[in-house]
Amino acid sequence: MSNSADKGQDRLYQDLVRDLRQELASGLYPVGARLPAERELAARFGVSRPTVREALIALEVQGLIEVRVGSGAHVRKLPGAGEGSAAEGFNVSGFELSEARLLFESEAAALAATQATEEDLAEIARLVEEIARENADPDGTERADRQFHVAIARATRNAAIYDVIERLWDLRAASPEAALLHAKARSANIKPVVVEHAAILDALRRRDPDGARAAMRAHLTQVIDSLLFATEERQIAEARKAAQAKRERYARFSA
Repeated sequence: MSNSADKGQDRLYQDLVRDLRQELASGLYPVGARLPAERELAARFGVSRPTVREALIALEVQGLIEVRVGSGAHVRKLPGAGEGSAAEGFNVSGFELSEARLLFESEAAALAATQATEEDLAEIARLVEEIARENADPDGTERADRQFHVAIARATRNAAIYDVIERLWDLRAASPEAALLHAKARSANIKPVVVEHAAILDALRRRDPDGARAAMRAHLTQVIDSLLFATEERQIAEARKAAQAKRERYARFSA
């Protein structure tokens, strides 16, 4: 791993990106080559798998690699000579964003439990039902999920908290790294979990700050876990689909 002390307060995954870019530039992995598996990279560089996932997504956004379902990350092109750090194009990553949401939204839920009006609670309850409807629609969006979390921020009666949380949700679409990670989750059919949102609502209705904080933390911790395994779940689904297609083909031949 490169000496992170020379890079000030750079984020750990950025350090890993620089190391991998150096290896690509050195010719260790030519165009078309497959990078080592995430677990191998995590062990070799002494980092967590979420850090590796963030680094690979950053490299994918930069156009250096492509992640193929069932076969891992492959080199798409090599870094150009003299590109420098500007070509790295780091943005807020999906895991960083989720971590920030966990910190801010958990406390917002605790405050909302003491400040929410009956009208606020009715709107939040409506949005839980809307999340369930969107989940049932194959073409559904996650609009209600955002509205649910923003409604809780609004219920704190604190404009600064509301602005921060709305900004975090804006970053989910504005940051290429975050947007790509969430797109992978959607393609793996990972959707907002209704029961987790209902648990947050129940704590708000009880006017229980500790319970609301805990319910929101539990929910967003699950979001982070789902994002980590989004690619693996997608690969499993694709493998099952391929296996089923083979079984059907063999069944036709044996009929």
